[in-house]
Amino acid sequence: MKRIFSTLRSLFLAAALVPVALSAQAQQAPQPPEIAAHTYMLVDVTANQVLAAKNIDAPVEQASLTKLMTAYLVFDALTAKKVDLQQKLPVSVRAWKMPGSRMFIDPKMQVAVDDLLKGMIVQSGNDATMALAEGVGGTAENFVKLMNEQAKALGMTGTSYKNPEGLTEPGHLTTARDLSILATRLLHDFPQYMHYYATKQYSYPGTPASNGNNRNALLFRDPTVDGLKTGHTAAAGYCLVATAKREFPNVGTRRLVSIVLGTSSENARANESQKLLNWGYTAFDAVKLFDAAQPVATPTVWKGQSNSVKMGRPEAIVVAVPAGSAGKITTQVSHQDPLVAPFAKGQAIGALKVTLGEEVLREVPLTALDGVEQAGVLGRAWDAIRMWIR
Repeated sequence: MKRIFSTLRSLFLAAALVPVALSAQAQQAPQPPEIAAHTYMLVDVTANQVLAAKNIDAPVEQASLTKLMTAYLVFDALTAKKVDLQQKLPVSVRAWKMPGSRMFIDPKMQVAVDDLLKGMIVQSGNDATMALAEGVGGTAENFVKLMNEQAKALGMTGTSYKNPEGLTEPGHLTTARDLSILATRLLHDFPQYMHYYATKQYSYPGTPASNGNNRNALLFRDPTVDGLKTGHTAAAGYCLVATAKREFPNVGTRRLVSIVLGTSSENARANESQKLLNWGYTAFDAVKLFDAAQPVATPTVWKGQSNSVKMGRPEAIVVAVPAGSAGKITTQVSHQDPLVAPFAKGQAIGALKVTLGEEVLREVPLTALDGVEQAGVLGRAWDAIRMWIR
């Protein structure tokens, strides 16, 4: 039974973290600015809504945005204690000879996972990426297999990995939608490692310091930006998955993720990403409907040791609406009927539908905030009679 509840919680977590498209709301939705990119997407992570999108399901070359998935698997291995940040990994000849961006490590070195992560994320080093892939996966080929399995598990249906670093290779493709899923899950699943993406400068001792600047120019321009990753190849153009967090009254931290793919230069990808982030924060208001663990409803429970259960979310429920339209929000709660115990804490038992006018903004799964044990034999029998005659 515990395994079933655990599986249900995982499924609803995945559903809660897939960005929900913001309805057009007739002609009320703010129009995004002109973005000079082949593909772009803006996600309000706090509200779990897509605020703007263009060509988000078009297959595109990944370039070094590939390293987001490589990092996801390394962070997962660290969390599972399969590797340690201070553990030193060998540098193979294959890693040493990787073309493109480099950390400048060589086979005479044993490099700590912590340093390799900085080399991969800050310097976008393909050599560091290969060393991590071989250290976690045994071989690069096996690591790529793990990458594709993880993409499938996250619901990244338009993504196919051929290598861990992002160099051009036939079939090595993704979509803006998939990158939004991956970026959102990185932020949610591994907050303890997100500081790597905010690191502005790093170079490994003995390697060129001139190679040490993070390629994400927004880190140096906007103090609210704290990640995530740049990418560039001739075929992909200049790409950036950027994220910012800003504080708002009555809401707290509000995080957005912008995905801008296929721009013409390093400066363009930074400028267009900044434009998209600023627009998202100003064109949409964030409205907190319920605090974390605040009951949204307390429906009747049958055959339980308690006669009611509190439904809500472990995190605050926030929605994004066009600026000035918060007063038009309405909510509706639905749940299983009848609600028959037992319920485990965290078990999905209902949903909150949030609408703006006649358009659905979000449908939020609601879970039991506390467990409800099954009643004894007499209690269950009495409730069975009550249910029959009600």
